[in-house]
Amino acid sequence: MSGTQAVDRAAQLVSSVVAAEEPLSFAELQEASGLAKSTTSRMLSALERSGLLERDGDGGYVAGRLFWSYAARHDPWEELVRLAHPLMEQIGEETGETVHLSVTRGEKVVQVAQVDSRYLLGTRDWTEIEVPNHTSALGKVFYAWAALPVPHGHLERLTDDTVTDPDALRRDGALARERGWATTRDELEVGLTGVAVPVRGPRSDVVAALGISGPTQRLEDRLAELGTSLSTHAQQLSALLRGGTTEIHTEEGVA
Repeated sequence: MSGTQAVDRAAQLVSSVVAAEEPLSFAELQEASGLAKSTTSRMLSALERSGLLERDGDGGYVAGRLFWSYAARHDPWEELVRLAHPLMEQIGEETGETVHLSVTRGEKVVQVAQVDSRYLLGTRDWTEIEVPNHTSALGKVFYAWAALPVPHGHLERLTDDTVTDPDALRRDGALARERGWATTRDELEVGLTGVAVPVRGPRSDVVAALGISGPTQRLEDRLAELGTSLSTHAQQLSALLRGGTTEIHTEEGVA
């Protein structure tokens, strides 16, 4: 097979996988391409090494991390949710609490994904619900890491503990950067506490906030532990957005 033919056949394999609605098996790809099994195997291995294809948990072939990286740049929120979901599920398993992922739209902070708490006393579904940025740990992340400008003037007070002074919000952000995570305690709702960390995109800018929320009495003594754990997971997600790989550890092993 000439070099041009090899490129054409490899491109055909990639095209078949990307166009398919479901992961394709080795046998399906080999049959569709008309290549010998050994040739198909070599080509698929090379495409996996290059990041153009990868295998899912059942061994089927799907689009690889290079496609994820491209999508993260050009359609970031949909692909961000896809990449974040396994990590969010893991965080939920580890903590039992509600897990959130938020992004900015203009100067608003919008939650785009949530994994619910396994406790009966958890938090409601905040997906697509708009709350004042300064009242949530997720919103505070974008202020603390300068992804959004701190607003001027007196801020809306939702509870007695809501931070309403912009200077106080800046000081809160400086503390968040120093320790690595932002927090709220009874600032959005009385009895609700949150902790969140920044997620960085391919250009190392903050593109999302990853957080946990739950009853204050359950979280207030665990903020440092949760913040540290979230930071580790956020680094894993950031690596995926840069086109890298990361191992996700579960109780059954490595996925």
